[in-house]
Amino acid sequence: MVEPEKQRARYIAGTDGAPPVPPPGGYHGARRVQPAPTAPLQGAPLPPVLSPAQAAEEKQPAGVIGWVALVTAILFAVVLLGVLLSGGTDALYGVTMLTLQLVVLAVVIAALFSRRGRRLAASALIVTLMLNVATVGAMSALQTSASGNYEGEKTDEQKHEEAYPGIKDTSSSTILAQPSLEEVRAQSEEMLAKIRDRLTERFGYTWTEAGTENLRPERNGYGGESMLVQYTSMQWMTNEPIQDYDRKVAVMDVIEDVVTQYGMYDLYSFNEPSSGMDDSILERFYGSTDPRSQTTWEYYSDNYPDPLRFYAVLYDLSNDTTGEFAGEREAQSARTGEPLEGLQIYFLAPELLSEDDREEFETRMQEYPGY
Repeated sequence: MVEPEKQRARYIAGTDGAPPVPPPGGYHGARRVQPAPTAPLQGAPLPPVLSPAQAAEEKQPAGVIGWVALVTAILFAVVLLGVLLSGGTDALYGVTMLTLQLVVLAVVIAALFSRRGRRLAASALIVTLMLNVATVGAMSALQTSASGNYEGEKTDEQKHEEAYPGIKDTSSSTILAQPSLEEVRAQSEEMLAKIRDRLTERFGYTWTEAGTENLRPERNGYGGESMLVQYTSMQWMTNEPIQDYDRKVAVMDVIEDVVTQYGMYDLYSFNEPSSGMDDSILERFYGSTDPRSQTTWEYYSDNYPDPLRFYAVLYDLSNDTTGEFAGEREAQSARTGEPLEGLQIYFLAPELLSEDDREEFETRMQEYPGY
């Protein structure tokens, strides 16, 4: 057995007080010294320096609210597309859809304020901006317009009302008792011819057709079109301008004399201050509050309770101080071919039934007892 003193001498001999040499293989559990980091190459990008909070965020998984926002936005977009494909345009703008849209938007906004859910919330926001009530509703409206299918979710009763041949709150007896389309047309053409003849005889005016006859279907008050039409007569206009104030008054006197002979009321002037219109309205529509300096005169008469309405409009470019009114008249003349200024006369009559449609009207009205 080796003596203790000799064993110690084996470790310290020749060391002059230095620490003992570790045994072969090193001490058990000893930590090796890490090599010193090498300097980055010149010009190489340095790795980003993150704060402890940022590093923790990099390691955090996406929050639950982010997933909820994304899934909610996708599901709502699928619902909108389903309604679009089914043709439910009316449902898209209903209270339910608008409420759901607000809920989805609230969830997305809440997720945007969540640090862990912000990335998914951004994706949800993109989905919401692309597919929402407004965008899908516009797509549905375009699809409905292109296909001509406006029925939507209407009931059989609503579809029946849409086909109502008359006018809501107007009895069939009232419609049948009033002048027909053919009678109104004949009367208006006769009066227009009389007015033109009288003004030509007295002032030498010549005339140009300023617009063709127009028939527009009347709405029935239940979402559809009735069998009645609104009639606008042929429009006539003088080729000569009428700019003198006294001449304008004399022209209107001749017209009033003709229309009253046919049972219509005296002419009523919209452009005069006595009409009761506000000065700002007179200036906007007629160029001035003073008839002597106005660019437009507009007179009206009717034969109430019959439907015939008469209009006489005078355009005078000599009173246009800005050139704006002249530009409007030039644009109108380019569309219709009418003179830039002068007198225009025409008739209008709403809710007229043609004699050719009278029998069919009476037959169809039998399907609507109590209307």
